[in-house]
Amino acid sequence: MKRNGILNAQLSGALATLGHTDLIMVVDAGFPIPPTAHRIDLAIAENLPDLRTVIDLIADEIVVEGVVRAEDVPTNNPRLDEWLQGRFADAEFTLRTHADVLGMLARQAKVIVRTGAFEPWGNVGLFCGVDVPKWFGGDGVIAPDYYASKL
Repeated sequence: MKRNGILNAQLSGALATLGHTDLIMVVDAGFPIPPTAHRIDLAIAENLPDLRTVIDLIADEIVVEGVVRAEDVPTNNPRLDEWLQGRFADAEFTLRTHADVLGMLARQAKVIVRTGAFEPWGNVGLFCGVDVPKWFGGDGVIAPDYYASKL
């Protein structure tokens, strides 16, 4: 039996497929997931599980180098935005239109995880990165300039 981390077999397996630059979205209960998406539905009831818990658990298992959310989040859900900024302090943050998040971004995602969150603009994209010290820490390996600050 798995001792810790994400116990959901479908989610755990999907995380293991992610590579550098892949996008995983963690979305609220009302998100219109495209029919062709790799959908992992964790929603049980209102706010069960909640968005932050699911994002936290996922972030403990993958390297996140970028966070994308709707341009409405900083103004209309500042608590979520502040939490994301704190949770992913080293990541690059970008904004997209709400329509882009629901459409183009959702179609780009390798995995979409639906939570039970009833939270306005509670749809977050996480771009996977690499563990720079582990990846570029070998003898004779030179990290690219854009990763030098992370060594």
